[in-house]
Order: sequence, then C-alpha cells, then structure tokens
Amino acid sequence: MRKKNNLRGKIAFVIFVISVLIIMTYSLYTMYSNIEIAEPTYQGKKTIFINNDSDNINNQIEKHNTTEDMLESVIESVVGISRLTNAGGSILNNISSSELGLGTGIIVSENGYILSNSHVTGDRFSICYVTIDENTYKGLVVFSEPDLDLSIVKVNAKDLKPIKLGDSSQLRIGRPVYAIGNPIGYEFKRTVTSGIISAVNRTIKIEEGEAESYISDLIQTDATINPGNSGGPLINSKGEAIGINTVKITSAESIGFAIPINVIKPVVESFIQNGRFEEATLGIFAYDNEVAEYMKLKHKSTSGIYISQILPNGPASNVNLKEGDLIISIDNKRLKTINDLREYLYRKEPRR
Repeated sequence: MRKKNNLRGKIAFVIFVISVLIIMTYSLYTMYSNIEIAEPTYQGKKTIFINNDSDNINNQIEKHNTTEDMLESVIESVVGISRLTNAGGSILNNISSSELGLGTGIIVSENGYILSNSHVTGDRFSICYVTIDENTYKGLVVFSEPDLDLSIVKVNAKDLKPIKLGDSSQLRIGRPVYAIGNPIGYEFKRTVTSGIISAVNRTIKIEEGEAESYISDLIQTDATINPGNSGGPLINSKGEAIGINTVKITSAESIGFAIPINVIKPVVESFIQNGRFEEATLGIFAYDNEVAEYMKLKHKSTSGIYISQILPNGPASNVNLKEGDLIISIDNKRLKTINDLREYLYRKEPRR
C-alpha cells in the first residue's frame, strides 16, 4: 500500500514539472514572437584609399583657405603712398624712390580710409597721394602720431576692399607671418615676404641727427622688410593684419619691426563709425618702463608707465600724481606698455 502511494506521488510530481515547462515554453514563444526587429536605416560609408602619389594628393587638397588664396585676397587691400605726384598717369615716372618718398598703406574701410606710417604720409592735414591698382587719389592725412609712427589718410573712393584687423595681444614667438609692401619702387608693388615672429615687446632707439626717440612695444620679425614696405601690413596665416611694418635694422639681416595693430584699432573704428576721432589725454609725458631704463630713469618696478613730466593745468595735474611715478593700472586695466595706455585713451571721449 505504501509503495503504491509513493508511485502516485512521483507520477504527480513529474506531471507538475512537465506542465510548468510547457507553460514557460509557451509564454516565452508568445513574448519573443511579438518583438519587432527594425531594419537598419543607416548607410555604410565607402572607404577610399589614395595612393601615395603627389598628383593624387594634390587633387585632394581643398582650394579654399590655402596660403596662396589668402595672400591673393589680402594684397588687394595694399596700396602705394607718396608725398609727390606728377602730370603723368604714374606716380613714379622717372622719379627716384628716395625723391618720391614711396611707401605702403592698407585699406581699412570701403569708403577710403587708409592706414600707414606717419613718416610715409606726413603730418596731420598734409596731402599725400594714394595709388590703388592703377588709379591715383589725392589723400588728406586725418590722423598722425609721430611717436607711434602711425597715420590715417582719407581718399575719395568707394567700394574698396578693407583688410581684416587681427588681435596683436595673442602673438607668440615662432608663428608664421607675411609682410607685404612696395620695396624700392612701385614697379615691385605688393611684394610678399615671409618669416616668423622673432620677438614681441621690443624697444628700439631712433637717431636722426642729434635727436633721439624711442619706439616701444614692437613686433620683431625675420620677414624681409625693405624701405618701401613702411606702412604695409604684417599679416598672420588667417590673412589678418596684426601689425604695421615700420623699420628694419640696417646693420643686421632679417631684423624688422612692426607696430602692433591693437593700439590703432580704436582710432580706425572711430573714423569708420563717426567720420572723426578726438583724442583724450592725461596731460603727461610718459615712457615704457623699459624705455626709462634706456634713459636711466629706471623705476624699481619691472613694468608700468613711467611719468617723466606732468603738464601744467592738464588733467593729471589735478590728481595725486608726480613725476617719477609709475602707472600700473587704470580702471583695473593692467598697463604694461605705453601702447596699453594709448589704446585705453583712444577709446575714451575727451571731456568738454
């Protein structure tokens, strides 16, 4: 009797297990049969292998944004500048470049504002002649700062191609640059030379007869700069003017200098937007502290603007400043060079 009960229990257990398996199998089948698998919607990309052949590689190089395209575009903004003209159609016409005083300028607005060196164009309100392509225009010097050696000329022309102005505060030694200008004479107009930024914040002494002057905060480059290049642009690889070429060291090779573009940008912007520029002043004579070292006026600090003279009845005469002080900041703006101070003042409206 006991054996029959055990047999019945085993049979019942087997039937239970089989029933559970059948139910689970049916449930899984039902679940997975309702799952929809979407077809792939993406398309595979073909991989193209290019042989290491120069012609094939050159064919793959995009024609846009090349150095050649950039330079061809930028040179359209470079012009010739002279203080003399003649009855002929050319500003040269058998006149030597030394007599002509030929230099370079760059177009900074569509309506005829030209940026150059003051030693190329002359003083404010003087007349010079600007050659754009084959046309020569009479230009009026509307801004000139001999200490900075920068000037702006206005010609009566429209639809000109202005150059893009870059940011000279971000320069680093070793970056490639290009100088464009009119060396020797206008027959060699828009000559391009290349090099790198050799140094920044350079100070040089200019001696003319018995007079001495200093130009500070300059960009040094080994791109060839000849006398006729004065006033032309020093541009970066993006085609932006980061400096205005000014002088070269005649006693050494491959040492040229350019004025950082940032110092003159506020003046250019004022002429473009307002047709005029009024300069604010502190009423002081000041130097880079590095220039003060040349003049044996070195301050204990290593950077700042050294005050050499305060003009009577000027704005600085009414505040707690004295000769020999060092200005290190204005309105929380750190000043390291005299160009920092100029850039700050050029953005200010003079008080009435």
